[in-house]
Amino acid sequence: MPRIAEVRAPAEPSSPEQRARHLRILRAAARMGAEKGLERVQMHEVAKEAGVAIATLYRYFPSKTHLFTAVMAEQVDRFEESLPQPKPGTAPEDAVADVLVLASRQLLSRPALATAMLQSANSANAAAVAGTGRIDRTFRQIVLRTLGIREPTVMDVTLIRLLMQCWHGVLQSSLNGLSSVPDTESDIRIACRLLLAPRSNASRRCDA
Repeated sequence: MPRIAEVRAPAEPSSPEQRARHLRILRAAARMGAEKGLERVQMHEVAKEAGVAIATLYRYFPSKTHLFTAVMAEQVDRFEESLPQPKPGTAPEDAVADVLVLASRQLLSRPALATAMLQSANSANAAAVAGTGRIDRTFRQIVLRTLGIREPTVMDVTLIRLLMQCWHGVLQSSLNGLSSVPDTESDIRIACRLLLAPRSNASRRCDA
């Protein structure tokens, strides 16, 4: 289990040059994580691959937990930008399932990297690792937009949080070899239908 080595806030890139270095680090970590997995990735190797000094790497990412949580946050942002529109006539909860199935396929296509990102994000303390909150907020926005909910209730937010927790568990089971890809996708669709049924904009049946 990766540990957070220092209790300090990571630096945030501000200039175009710093943002470019920051992104190079994330892309280098993603490549190495996909090849080696979390435990075998060494921070000095990531710095070398990204073409930055090791001090620069640690300034932005004090630990591998910070680093791979940030990798996941960056990939979630890119996923949001590339999402297609729901197919016409698709029920909102099924449209959310389509989104999560698509995200799952992308994650499971690189299992070592998916394990590194999920392990890091799930073990990170949200108060110490900003990427965890960013991941949650982005996925909440994606789900709310897909559902067509502009003003979520407390219950809506709770249901989405439970759905995300369920999804992470289903993904972990698949990565651990406990469920097949078809079963994983079926479980995601069932979870969406069950957990999103009480949402605020769900259609109500009229009493006869």
